[in-house]
Amino acid sequence: MALHLIKLCVGADSLQDLREWVAERSLTAIAAGLQPHSTHTTRMVPKRVEELLDGGSLYWVIKGQVTARQPLLDIVTFTGGDGIGRCNLVLAPEIIETVPQPKRPFQGWRYLTQEDAPRDLGAIGDDVASMPEDLRRELAELGLL
Repeated sequence: MALHLIKLCVGADSLQDLREWVAERSLTAIAAGLQPHSTHTTRMVPKRVEELLDGGSLYWVIKGQVTARQPLLDIVTFTGGDGIGRCNLVLAPEIIETVPQPKRPFQGWRYLTQEDAPRDLGAIGDDVASMPEDLRRELAELGLL
């Protein structure tokens, strides 16, 4: 069973902001002759790498709600110029919307089990997926979604 990570998406005010950031990084990578993956650098290195790379994703919390995920492709550890160990979370270029799920702020990242992860938005029907993001967010805050 896959294990996931969850992290605050600092600097993004909406799912569209995240999509634009990922698209920009993908185009930059393609222009450099690289794969269109994006990376997220974090200081803490996950210890459960095998479980994360067995179908895991990075779930993004935007404005207090889990709203999307990106599949994890690799976790690359390195030591920065300051001598501190870090890792790059290598992420697939696709953003998969999830059913909005409220989440309080926290620092760093956390593990997220498959049972606790929100479902993909497309898995619950086209009616919900076609709703505007703000409406889905409000319905989730009210506990109706």
